[in-house]
Amino acid sequence: MDKYQSFLLVVPVLLFSMVAHEYAHGYAAFRQGDATAYQLGRLTWNPIPHIDPIMTIFLPIFTYITSGIAFGGAKPVPVNPRNYRNYKRGDIIVSLAGVVTNVIIAIICVPLIVLIGMLGRAVPAIADSASILQAMFVTGIFINLGLAAFNLLPIPPLDGSHVFKYMLPPAWALSYARLGNAGFLILFLLLSFGRPILNFWFKPVFFVGRLAVRAVFPYILPSQWTM
Repeated sequence: MDKYQSFLLVVPVLLFSMVAHEYAHGYAAFRQGDATAYQLGRLTWNPIPHIDPIMTIFLPIFTYITSGIAFGGAKPVPVNPRNYRNYKRGDIIVSLAGVVTNVIIAIICVPLIVLIGMLGRAVPAIADSASILQAMFVTGIFINLGLAAFNLLPIPPLDGSHVFKYMLPPAWALSYARLGNAGFLILFLLLSFGRPILNFWFKPVFFVGRLAVRAVFPYILPSQWTM
């Protein structure tokens, strides 16, 4: 599969995964007592309100061109932590909701690959179309594990920072939170020059992803999309 075909598979899977991530934040916030995302029309599966020019368009293209792997994010869902019934508990739950959602999507992709492979072999007429779906779900495993790992980076304003700050002494946590003003610059520098750090951080993603693909390999339908 060439780079153009790969990009065609990545775009819809990445967009869906990013929207699911942000929807999960908004829904978790709603369950914790904050209706901000709902009131602003962001508690929706429609991708248009979630698109951010930099995070959703520029960053995935930049990372795909430079590393061959697309990473990005949707426009952050607005939340007001002061509305949470329990501030600390709500902040942690809402912050991790997107990460957990991406992990769940990655897990769901595995049995779907198997099911589609079985259907494709039982009904040869749909094998070509089924192989495209399989390729998308294989891509979905790596993309969603990658999004989960990326968002767990302890760099404000990523989700991991909202959990990491509670592990610090209060004075340190306050100074750490102020890094949010320079968070995107730090991320850009990390993506541009921090390849060894990122390679180490994402090692579990590639390890688990390869294990999953190895497990479903007997069910993969041979085609230009899956070979």
